[in-house]
Amino acid sequence: MKIFQNRAFKTSSVLLAVAFSATTALAEDFTKGSKAKDFGLNEAVQSTFSAKVVDLLCEVAGDCTDNCGAGNRQLGLVRDADNKLIAVLKNGQFSFNGAVEDLLPYCNQKVEVDGIMVGDPEEHNTQFYMVQFIKAEGAAEFNKANKWTKAWAARNPDAKGKGPWFRRDPRVIKQIEANGYFGLGKDADIAYAKENQ
Repeated sequence: MKIFQNRAFKTSSVLLAVAFSATTALAEDFTKGSKAKDFGLNEAVQSTFSAKVVDLLCEVAGDCTDNCGAGNRQLGLVRDADNKLIAVLKNGQFSFNGAVEDLLPYCNQKVEVDGIMVGDPEEHNTQFYMVQFIKAEGAAEFNKANKWTKAWAARNPDAKGKGPWFRRDPRVIKQIEANGYFGLGKDADIAYAKENQ
């Protein structure tokens, strides 16, 4: 019986600690001092804070590399104020651009970021961060988080042309050629086109 009482005590202690941590995090005002634009997104809240840049795969699954995957892995932030792991899915550019190029130089380092948290604040596991400005901890000036487009162009010199990058990206074109626009095969594309003429 004592074993079960100890487990119940430990479980309730953990739950109490989690509840206290969540309350502390909710009390923190991350909007103060932010200069980020909201981009007109629903449920977007300005958010500036200090954090450590991390490799998400390393943090979640323990599959770690020395250099955060050298640009081949999704990166995120562990926020200093509450130790919360935050997925950074977008940089400050208007196109559909990720933030790996902007975060990678700070791999496993402390930074200060300014951007917007997007998603339902009541559903913390559905939120993501759009970083617009970043600087090393203690640095005087923020840098704009806008490196992705130039880095993509350098990797794809033969993909020049008009229109958004993803219409010219060799990886995207290869996937469409193999699996169609919906990922269901070319027959599905043809059927959809006929039905929606």
